[in-house]
Amino acid sequence: MTAKVEQLRSNPELTTPFDDKEESFELKGRVKWFNTVKGFGFLTPDSEPGDIFLHLSCLREAGHEYVAEGVTVSCEVVRRSKGLQAIKILDIDTSTAVPFQPRPVETSNVTRHPAIQPQGDFVTTEVKWFDPVKGYGFLTRGEGTQDIFIHMETLRREGVMPIQAGQFLRVRIGDSDKGPQVAEIEKPDM
Repeated sequence: MTAKVEQLRSNPELTTPFDDKEESFELKGRVKWFNTVKGFGFLTPDSEPGDIFLHLSCLREAGHEYVAEGVTVSCEVVRRSKGLQAIKILDIDTSTAVPFQPRPVETSNVTRHPAIQPQGDFVTTEVKWFDPVKGYGFLTRGEGTQDIFIHMETLRREGVMPIQAGQFLRVRIGDSDKGPQVAEIEKPDM
C-alpha cells in the first residue's frame, strides 16, 4: 500500500474508509458534472462501465477547488460496492472542457447584476474559487491583499467562461458597496 493511500485511508472527509484489501489502479475520465456546494461529482471513464465518484477532498488534495464539465482527469481509483471512486488526482487536462456558450437572456423580468465602473489599469489575479451554481467567486492579487468579488454576469458579459481555481485572469477592478469587484476582464490572446 502506498503512503498516499495510507494517508487517504485515515482521512475523515472521505465517505467510506479505505480497506487494506482494496487495490487502486489508474483511470482517465471526463467530468460529467461537479458541484462544489454538494462537494462531489462524477467522471465518465474512457475504458470502464459506470461513473467514477469524485469527492471534493480528493480535488483539494491535488490543489483544486473545482473542475469544469468535460475536463479530462487522470486519477487513481478503487472499485467499491457502489462503484468506482477517485482517491488521488494524477493530472487534469482543461483543454477538453466544454466551452461556455452564452445564450441570449430575455431582458424583461430579469434582475441583472449591475456593471461596476472600472478604475485603474489591468492587474493579474488568480481565481481563489468560483462556483457556477452560486454564480460568483473570488480572485486574489496575492497574500495579504483584499479578495476581489467576481460575478457570473460579469463573466457572461465579458465572454470569459468557464473559470476555475488556480486560473490567472487580467482584470480591471471597481469599487462596489461590498468592496473590490471585477469590472472588466482582459481577453487572452488567441
